[in-house]
Amino acid sequence: MTASPLRLVVLGLSLSSSWGNGHATTYRALLKAFAARGHAVTFLERDVPWYAAHRDLPDPDFCRLRLYADLSELQAQRGLIEAADAVIVGSYVPEGIAVGNRVLSWARGVRAFYDIDTPITLTGLEAGTCAYLGRAQIRDYDLYLSFTGGPTLDRLERDYGAPAARPLYCSVDPQAYPALDREPAYDLSYLGTYSPDRQPTLERLLIEPARRAPDLRFAVAGPQYPADIAWPANVTCIDHLAPDAHPAFYASSRYTLNVTRADMIAAGWSPSVRLFEAASTGTPLVSDRWDGLETILAPDREILCPDTPDAVLAILRDRPEAERRRIGAAAREAVLARHSAAHRAEQLDAHLREAADRRRPGAPPLFREAPVEGVSA
Repeated sequence: MTASPLRLVVLGLSLSSSWGNGHATTYRALLKAFAARGHAVTFLERDVPWYAAHRDLPDPDFCRLRLYADLSELQAQRGLIEAADAVIVGSYVPEGIAVGNRVLSWARGVRAFYDIDTPITLTGLEAGTCAYLGRAQIRDYDLYLSFTGGPTLDRLERDYGAPAARPLYCSVDPQAYPALDREPAYDLSYLGTYSPDRQPTLERLLIEPARRAPDLRFAVAGPQYPADIAWPANVTCIDHLAPDAHPAFYASSRYTLNVTRADMIAAGWSPSVRLFEAASTGTPLVSDRWDGLETILAPDREILCPDTPDAVLAILRDRPEAERRRIGAAAREAVLARHSAAHRAEQLDAHLREAADRRRPGAPPLFREAPVEGVSA
């Protein structure tokens, strides 16, 4: 890398625990690849009991992880934040508005907000219920990195005053999500935490097909599903899978289901991290539809989008095996070509440097030529 290395500090929901969230694997893939470009990364995570009880990455080897118990303990990280070339605050950070105010006050480098939940954030801002981002803060961040692309980026700049809204989709670490050759245990699987607005799609595209086809096998993996859900007998339920078990789970399925939250369907251009991870394993994807999906994976060629239970069953029963394998291989090829963590880290690097170039006249110079601590220049 010819450009000077950066000191990056990220304050995100979680890096240490993937339990009940998709943020951890998103940050892990992105920051591992960002560090591989020669940068020094520190992740600051709020120490909360539900993640403390389920930590599957307590000591990452690609960045420093520091836990803080509350806002008073965050004060001890002020020097680190002040010295950073760039600081990113993520969505859903506990007391995120207060955390953001401190970062906006302390940071001397680029100040960015990374929204891994953009449509949900904007719905909350309109309702006055968003607990992790204040509407007025959007103008103060130098850069708004958005999980959602498309028209939402224009809306962030036009209606909310973001100086620069840039897409930063989730991605996948291909080494962590390789293609595996396994004998299928399931005809259709789904991996995801329970969410009320995803449940109707899960009902339509997996649970109802399971009811109609007792000879086929299905699986749902993820925490927090209510005890009163009437699962058909041919649906295997798994409470939680750590990320290192995801590839084998996908590989054990003939097809796997991608389900998108309602706000994200409405906004479009919101591919989930699970979509990229599943595609990287070569498992063919069945998905709901949303605007912009074709910019990620081509329907009918790289991903299948049935609308009804009968359409799902037609895929499971009637698609030739050679075509099933071809669709999975095509999705894997597309994701590795455009949506790997290395691609996303390159984009993040460019977005941060672009933001630095827009700095106000008289602001201190950024991205020093001196070596970063622990990084070779």
